[in-house]
Amino acid sequence: MRTVGVEEELLLVDPESGEPKALAAAALARAEQDDTCQEVFEKELYDQMLEFATRPQSGMAELRAEIVRCRKEAARHAGETGCAVAALATSPLPVNPSFGVGRRYQWMAEQYGISTRLVCGCHVHVAVESDEEGVAVVDRVRPWLPVLSALSANSPFWQGRDTSYSSYRNRVWTRWPSAGPTEVFGSVEAYRQRVDDMVATGAILDEAMVYFDIRLSARYPTVEFRVADVCLDADTTVLVAMLSRGLVETAAREWRAGREPAPHSVSLLRLASWRAARSGLTGELLHPATLRPAPAAEVVDALLEHVGPALADSGDLETARASCARLLRDGNGARVQRELYERTGSLREVVAECVRRTQE
Repeated sequence: MRTVGVEEELLLVDPESGEPKALAAAALARAEQDDTCQEVFEKELYDQMLEFATRPQSGMAELRAEIVRCRKEAARHAGETGCAVAALATSPLPVNPSFGVGRRYQWMAEQYGISTRLVCGCHVHVAVESDEEGVAVVDRVRPWLPVLSALSANSPFWQGRDTSYSSYRNRVWTRWPSAGPTEVFGSVEAYRQRVDDMVATGAILDEAMVYFDIRLSARYPTVEFRVADVCLDADTTVLVAMLSRGLVETAAREWRAGREPAPHSVSLLRLASWRAARSGLTGELLHPATLRPAPAAEVVDALLEHVGPALADSGDLETARASCARLLRDGNGARVQRELYERTGSLREVVAECVRRTQE
């Protein structure tokens, strides 16, 4: 069974005001003194963010336990520095992000300017057997990625106001020059040539700054899904991981059977991504097969049907169905945040409740 690993970027906030706090270096220093947290937490571009990476897991119950453990450890180390962690993909309250030290981060801040806004994502790594299989997967999962974005959407607020989007992080992230959907590559050689050509433009420093919606990992024998918001609840993160593995296995089977990837254009895939970011699960999405509007519930059902055999083989099908039904019924993180704001009238209270739910 393919292993899965998750990276989550958590927002560091003041426990009283709810405003982001630039204490990542202090929290990381605490973590580095803890033998149980070695190689778990990583420095990121922003001083108001703390990122962790789970170990690869085959079972989804074990992956969930790992995510919950890492979130609790992040909360403990943040608390020791006077802040809290919240699984929020954007800050509901105004923030002026600051950047970590180092030539790489400073280069990014200087080159990309206002595009370098503070957003928190969830990246899912799924094991592949070879680069050939990895590129075949990248080519074949493209139309389904916006559905993962809709399920995970958790960023309705930006700089103190409602954006009318479910995932405004998605819209901010696509301002980066190398981010977004890709065309069909067809081979490892074509993929590598495209990456080399992008680096040669000077607009990015290296392969690590190729921010495709899904890419071959430069560090691990995996494909890396990069479309999801950091999810408010650990169960939603597990669902995204579960569906990502199902998509990889389904795509690999299609490749081995000689089935060609859907020839959807990047232009239409960008529109599908925008639609998912705008609507989340509350309106229509673009159906991955036709790229025409369809109710969100119908599109989610299509995804479950598409990956159903792979999920059944891994023992995850019923859990995935139940999790999708829960999200469609109770709402994703974006809906939860909006309902909290409608009930309290306070973005500070929204952040406080999200801090609590992050550690559940």
